[in-house]
Amino acid sequence: MKQNNSLPRVVFFGTPEFARFCLASIVNYGFPVVGVVTAPDRKAGRGKKLTSSAVKEFALRKNLRLLQPTNLKDPDFMDQLRQLNADLFAVVAFRMLPTGVWSIPPLGCINLHASLLPDYRGAAPINWVLINGEQKTGVTTFLIDEAIDSGALLMQKTQTIETEDTFETLHDKLLKLGAPLLCETLKKLSEHSVEGVQQVELQNPKMAPKLTTENTQLDWDSSTVALVNKIRGLNPYPGAWTFLYNNGIQSRVKLFIAMALKENHDLPPGKILIRNSEMLIATVDGFLNCLEIQLPNKKRMAVRALLNGYSFDTEAKML
Repeated sequence: MKQNNSLPRVVFFGTPEFARFCLASIVNYGFPVVGVVTAPDRKAGRGKKLTSSAVKEFALRKNLRLLQPTNLKDPDFMDQLRQLNADLFAVVAFRMLPTGVWSIPPLGCINLHASLLPDYRGAAPINWVLINGEQKTGVTTFLIDEAIDSGALLMQKTQTIETEDTFETLHDKLLKLGAPLLCETLKKLSEHSVEGVQQVELQNPKMAPKLTTENTQLDWDSSTVALVNKIRGLNPYPGAWTFLYNNGIQSRVKLFIAMALKENHDLPPGKILIRNSEMLIATVDGFLNCLEIQLPNKKRMAVRALLNGYSFDTEAKML
């Protein structure tokens, strides 16, 4: 779409696919994007090849001015930003900006966050709303300030969470909700028709910390529903993991799809029961019916297919 010179000049900050989709929406809307800031290329994959971000690839295709700073406080980088004469900065899925950067544009620096702030501040809001079994979430635009995800709220939209949603499906829903909201916010800010409202500080806010090896491990002393929620909140990436003890060998496996089965039993949590071509894992209040699993150095596969050629001994259990 042709640029609309009545719209504000924008510098966009972002790295992953979520950000790329938003940048494409801004360009298609007609905003003059005078610069794009993304992460430096990183080594990835088994071959450790240098890989560009989704945002970089889009910016190159559209011949947009591209910046990839290693240090956001570098005076040369900040000078380059000032010379772009942007009215607004738009930030989606990028690291925390220093004051010297977000204070540059006259109309402000806005962020699109994939939760209903002030709840779920942090790096992984989509994962954590699912892990915590929430029934709704949404997207928020806000003005960036010194703290993480704490600036004045601009606009919000709500999204219902379905019981079958995974990180992947909810991510895509929020993408389609968030990109238009970001464009609408940019336009309204330039028209001075929206004002920031300070966030209410909750006594016990729900947070969305970065995903780690520790907080993505399954705890077999949890309820069946909590285990299912954790699995779907981490599907497809990074995957909820646990240790499998079988045939005298302990290995690390990932579970991707599971259902809760309410059934009384006297088995210890984690004990594996193979019944009617199903892999049932005992929990404190029933069974986890595991439908899709990934063994070490193998691809994800349906449990029914796995059971055709893989056997569990009588002592098999998840640890």
